[in-house]
Amino acid sequence: MSKRTEQLEILRKMSDAELISRLAELKRELFALRTAIKIEGRGNSARIKKTKKEIARILTILRER
Repeated sequence: MSKRTEQLEILRKMSDAELISRLAELKRELFALRTAIKIEGRGNSARIKKTKKEIARILTILRER
């Protein structure tokens, strides 16, 4: 299996409460990453993209249920 497929399986096995908790954690992380880029001029823009994609995956799984 590919890495993305494995990640999806892990997310699908999580309960709704766990997914919502992970979603909140990722949103805080995204905010911190954006802040680091804006204020300090440093940060990893690739990490922002990965975080946004994981947020979208979680939201999709929640909508499927």
